[in-house]
Amino acid sequence: MIYHLDITTSTNDDARDEKYREGDVVWADFQTAGRGQRGHEWHSRRGENLTFSVVLEPNFLPIAEQFLVSEVVALSLVDMLADYGVEARIKWTNDIYVGDRKLVGILIEHSLSSTTLRRTIVGVGINVNQTEFDSSIPNPVSMAQLLGKQLDAEEILRNFLTHLQRNYEALREMQNAKCKMQNFLHKRYNSLLYRLNEYHTYALPSGEMFEAKILGTASSGALQLENKLGITKEYLFKEVEFVI
Repeated sequence: MIYHLDITTSTNDDARDEKYREGDVVWADFQTAGRGQRGHEWHSRRGENLTFSVVLEPNFLPIAEQFLVSEVVALSLVDMLADYGVEARIKWTNDIYVGDRKLVGILIEHSLSSTTLRRTIVGVGINVNQTEFDSSIPNPVSMAQLLGKQLDAEEILRNFLTHLQRNYEALREMQNAKCKMQNFLHKRYNSLLYRLNEYHTYALPSGEMFEAKILGTASSGALQLENKLGITKEYLFKEVEFVI
């Protein structure tokens, strides 16, 4: 069920309430404290974009395989955007880019049981109809800017949910044959990575910069970068940043 709110602090915070069950969606026209990855705030004009959270209960997935949820969500967003003629790429870990501009931000938060995932909140912010952005936001773009027209936000939300349900249920059903399904998902996710096989600059937490190209991601979700000496290293979340 979709719960549509006028205003809230954060849809991810709301969706933690146990009254929401798997498949429920908390959608708000405006968030006063929306947030993204790395502790960043999510800026969105009231009523112009889509900010929502989906509740999942992927208790069929071992904790070590939690990155598959990220892959399913990102692929579902790319699939939805393709329906509108937008060719998007996945910027590791979960942002969705068109060219060098950010169209979608994703924040996935898990709670765990002893060995498996228990509950997952998938927070998504899609720039839909906003055409003017604060200058402090580095590289935003919206669907309206890309397509030259205003769009129906609820239609986009429902379209995304259709793709998410299909990809998520396929993952659930194929869990017993994980080598096939997971390998397919993982390969497709890697094939759609932003800046795949291109040399670009990356930054370490120390501030050190280096040139490398993306080879893909490991099953753990670690980003695989190869420097110009041919040395490959894996980086986990917050261990490396894109320089754009």
